[in-house]
Amino acid sequence: MEYDHRSYISPLTWRYGSDEMKSIFSEEHKRKLLRRVWIALAKAEMKAGIVTEEQVKELEAHKDDIDIDRATEIENTIHHDLMAEIKTYAEQCPKAGGIIHLGATSMDALDNADAVRFKEALELTIKRLDTLIDAFADKAKEYRDTPTMAFTHIQPAEVTTIGYRLSQTLQDLGEDRDDALRLYRSIRGKGMKGAVGTAASYKELLSGTGVSSFELENMVMDELGIKAFDAATQTYTRKQDLKIISVLSSIAATLHRFSLDFRVLQSPPIGEFSEPFGKMQVGSSAMPFKRNPINSEKICSLSRIVEGSYQSAWNNASLSILERTLDDSANRRIFIPEAFIALDEMLLTETRIIKGMQVHSSATKRLMDSYGIFASTEKLLMELGKKGADRQEMHEVIREESLKAWALVQEGKENPLKDNLSSDERILSYMTKDEILSLLDATSYTGDAAERTDMVIDQIIRRPALNSAK
Repeated sequence: MEYDHRSYISPLTWRYGSDEMKSIFSEEHKRKLLRRVWIALAKAEMKAGIVTEEQVKELEAHKDDIDIDRATEIENTIHHDLMAEIKTYAEQCPKAGGIIHLGATSMDALDNADAVRFKEALELTIKRLDTLIDAFADKAKEYRDTPTMAFTHIQPAEVTTIGYRLSQTLQDLGEDRDDALRLYRSIRGKGMKGAVGTAASYKELLSGTGVSSFELENMVMDELGIKAFDAATQTYTRKQDLKIISVLSSIAATLHRFSLDFRVLQSPPIGEFSEPFGKMQVGSSAMPFKRNPINSEKICSLSRIVEGSYQSAWNNASLSILERTLDDSANRRIFIPEAFIALDEMLLTETRIIKGMQVHSSATKRLMDSYGIFASTEKLLMELGKKGADRQEMHEVIREESLKAWALVQEGKENPLKDNLSSDERILSYMTKDEILSLLDATSYTGDAAERTDMVIDQIIRRPALNSAK
């Protein structure tokens, strides 16, 4: 089978995601994992005296000899994909072909292979998160003290710092990583439980061998490096898939929120951030001057793919009737790989953005000059109260002057508030002009922002390693 651009190919096949993640969800890798399951089963059955060492060695000798063309040819005749793979493997193993899949049902192979594959994909996702988290931490540390205007309701509010703004996303990413790590450590396979999860076939097969069905299952799962659910139907509970998509969707939400903010901050009226922009990069086919935030927009777009997978996962978890239906089979082939690959692209893209992002100090200064003074009037009001002024009277003075100044700023004129307040006789009766001007300097009105940024960075630096003990 060969596919090229004369046929439909998913953009996730050739446009988005890393080769590493796409390899994990490749057909070749899936079939290699299936053979790992069959070899693990054969080894356990060898210990029970049902399979010979020679047969196991033959299976191992051909574990990587994947022949998708031959399997497809067989499937076109028998219309069962797993049996086609078994028959393909059996043709390569004349001595061991008859014991492949002995005692098993299809999902004993498929669900355990999937569990191994999902752990691999989660491990790569966590590594991507770690790289992005480190990039965010570096930027947050670099700009921990840099004052900038904060916005509430998309309106200028008080002053924050760029580092503190970045630390909000850094904190969310840290919690996302915690969730992903817990999920990674909790992934389980179906185990070896047969057609409806009772392990009846294995119990019968092992009768008189001195090996129980529980012992066989443990041997297989130890060989695969994963745990098994204690109870299962023909499949492992699809709640596990729902948990996987929930974690991926949460990471996507964090990236979407930051990317949307980045797009707002790159817009010319604010102009504080900008994405890396290549020397030969084209911003628009019609408008040569454009520098669109296309990477942040891509992240927002792909996040909808990840989030949209949640409904399918929820349906599979809640609508699997009794011991199994096949309703989940086709859609799982699509939405689980797509969610992982789309998120992989998002994490890689966000990392490039953060490492190469530009922070424009001139834009920050312009925003502070235009709007920072309004926030600093709160400091002035509090100091006037300390000096014995009537709080309500001074509030009205500052409010009147602020509204006049705001109207001028909205017209694009220079903000006169600092001059007006520092020359107002009602305020000058309580303090000097220099004192007023000092209080109206908004650059220091950032509260605990820098210290709280440090707290987030310190906590994220001490995160547990991927392969550390719980």
